[in-house]
Amino acid sequence: MPRNAEVIRHWQMILHIDAMKAGVTVPDLAARFQVTTRTVWRDLAALQEVGFPLVDEKRDRTTVWRLLTMPLKALNDAGLSVTEACSLYLSRALLVSFTGTPFEPGLAAIITKIEKSLSPRVRAFLKKLPDVVQVKSAPRKNVTSPKHDEFVARLIEAASDHRVTKLLYFSVHSNREKDYELHPYNIAYADGGLYLTAYVPAYRQVRVFAVERVRKVTLLDRTFAPVKDLTTEAFGHSLGVNRGKPERIQIQFAARVASYVRERTWHASQQLDVLPGGGVRLTLEVCRDWALRTWILGWGAHARVLAPSALAEEILAQLDEARDGYVPKLAFETSLALLAPQARRLPLRG
Repeated sequence: MPRNAEVIRHWQMILHIDAMKAGVTVPDLAARFQVTTRTVWRDLAALQEVGFPLVDEKRDRTTVWRLLTMPLKALNDAGLSVTEACSLYLSRALLVSFTGTPFEPGLAAIITKIEKSLSPRVRAFLKKLPDVVQVKSAPRKNVTSPKHDEFVARLIEAASDHRVTKLLYFSVHSNREKDYELHPYNIAYADGGLYLTAYVPAYRQVRVFAVERVRKVTLLDRTFAPVKDLTTEAFGHSLGVNRGKPERIQIQFAARVASYVRERTWHASQQLDVLPGGGVRLTLEVCRDWALRTWILGWGAHARVLAPSALAEEILAQLDEARDGYVPKLAFETSLALLAPQARRLPLRG
């Protein structure tokens, strides 16, 4: 039997029994999990011993098994079932992405309450699952400001009450702190950090600000009326964090990577066309920003921009810049390699 196969089957069995509200028979479980009825009886006994509230009932001279609903008293108000509580507890590794955000304490408190509600045996059972069901944490922003949570709270208040706000912000582009008077619209969590979307009257533009670069927040007594409707998905037209105008983007991928391209949804707008020879053409309606260029460059020689021509020129310019960073060193090393045999043949002088 493969390592941890039994505990995985136990978890899948609990989920299946919970989904079958009318109950399920032992033969049905045996057929579904391709084991003997004797194995199913052992599994049910093991799950009961762990602490899962499994009960058997007689119906028309047939024994069916059910998982009692609302068995955890501390979670009754939340309306969570055993499997829902266990699933949330198991997903705690996903919450690492929110470390350093104002949501972290609340999420940690929820997990702690669920953990206390589960019996020690159930917790011990669930601890076996992360060995085979793992989560790789995504990159996240480093938050160093001691007032970060305070700034977030003020920005949320400003966006909720439509309060004009002054912001002291460190601009990476200009490498200095700048003052902005703006209209905060919303805060979104993306790419491991929090981002403020706000209208800047001085520029007559909606701009995005990384919250970890905020140095000071001051709410003014004045209010504002939003000039744009931003109720759509956060950064919905970008592969990253941007609110630019979407364009029709077409990229051709070589046959070697076509399978990788087809197996993912890169953006809700995407259209895929299979090309002769096994390649694919991907069409997207997204903004032409840094995130898009970085994504295309990540495919190396296997991706080629078909349209628009301006994007193709930008990619070529970045490839040239990257090449320039390697050429001098490579040329120097190549020269040494060519000269080495000749140096060995030169007579010694002395």
